[in-house]
Amino acid sequence: MMRIDIATLFPALCQAFLNESILGRAARKGLVETHCHQIRDYTLNKQRQVDDYPYGGGCGMVMNAQPIYDCCQAVIAQVEAVGRPRPHIVFMTAAGIPYTEQHAKRLAGYDSLLLVCGHYEGMDERAIEELADEELSIGDYVLTGGELASLVVADSVLRLQPGVLAEPQGYQEESYWDGLLEYPQYTRPEEWRGRRVPEVLLSGHHQNVAKWREEQSLARTKKRRPDLYKDWLQKNGG
Repeated sequence: MMRIDIATLFPALCQAFLNESILGRAARKGLVETHCHQIRDYTLNKQRQVDDYPYGGGCGMVMNAQPIYDCCQAVIAQVEAVGRPRPHIVFMTAAGIPYTEQHAKRLAGYDSLLLVCGHYEGMDERAIEELADEELSIGDYVLTGGELASLVVADSVLRLQPGVLAEPQGYQEESYWDGLLEYPQYTRPEEWRGRRVPEVLLSGHHQNVAKWREEQSLARTKKRRPDLYKDWLQKNGG
């Protein structure tokens, strides 16, 4: 089973999310393993301060390299002590590479991951240089901290682990898996507020349903994400 560790200033917040719903059930079944670690526990000052003013001036505070480094080293030791290889370390930063489903597929192949959450104006670059295997960003915007970003990555990676979802088809037909957006979905009743479910979905004709879904997926991607549509055409000889 895969293990994910999160180094953060808010471990209870992160662990509460990971303990719920699909991921929580998967952990209780022994399909995945998650641990959240308090970076503040590794400070060397009585005040447990983890930040300081940035060199060169500017507003805000910057997280110190030392507690981040020591926290990560402690996690690495814990992981290796149970016979696992050194975890792949990912720093969640606004300057990181944009995160996609392709990253999730790749990260899902690691035995263990360590996700590191920044805060304030960011982290001392030396900690990133010393530890990071890669930096990732979940979008072109800035959050107050890396916790939400780390949970996005953890969720998208852990759901790909064997047994977490009932069937592999549960994620293989979703948006981005094959480079396209997912087709529209419907459930009961057949009519709601004057809007009916497309007749083809009620026909029971699996070939026609598959064709309709493919057409809808292509049309939706072309309209909403022309960049993805262009890439898909190039990869499929369109």
